[in-house]
Amino acid sequence: ENPYPAVTMHKVQKPTEGCHLRLHQKPFPRLDEGTVQWIIDQATAKLQTAPPAVKAEKKCMVPSGPPIAAILERNGNALANSARRLEVVRNCISYVFENKMLEAKKLFPAVLRAMKGRAARHCLTQELNLHVQQNRAVLDHQQFDFVIRMMNCCLQDCTAMDEHGIAAALLPLVTAFCRKLSPGITQFAYSCVQEHV
Repeated sequence: ENPYPAVTMHKVQKPTEGCHLRLHQKPFPRLDEGTVQWIIDQATAKLQTAPPAVKAEKKCMVPSGPPIAAILERNGNALANSARRLEVVRNCISYVFENKMLEAKKLFPAVLRAMKGRAARHCLTQELNLHVQQNRAVLDHQQFDFVIRMMNCCLQDCTAMDEHGIAAALLPLVTAFCRKLSPGITQFAYSCVQEHV
């Protein structure tokens, strides 16, 4: 599902066995002292006649940027966008637990995209926690599949900073959510998400 990006490998030929015993290196040629000194003198003369490399300052007016109201409005849009993403995550989770799988399936790609943001990952842990507290931890197969996919996506996008926040918040949840495979056999969520670093 998430292939590693193609790594360009440079093939370096290995030297053949016993190559260190053969003397095929050409000796470094002797340098003519007079020629070397002439090249150095030429370069020094050029540097002395060259003008100083300082550019003359040009004074100019810097145009004023966008008004502060526009900047605040842009950030406001970002916040509204973030709020919409969190709402999508909440709606999808509630659809999963209400067994409205068609609606959940429609929102699912947006939820997976939202998991790139830390706020959405945090929202996921909070929402799942609410359902655990309502004793809704035993899921049917389809619900279990949706919850596992969200948890996997959440953990996949976690960074080292999230390790003690989001990943730690998911730990009690993965030991709570489960499904009945057959009478007496229960599969818990951690068995499907334990490969994450």
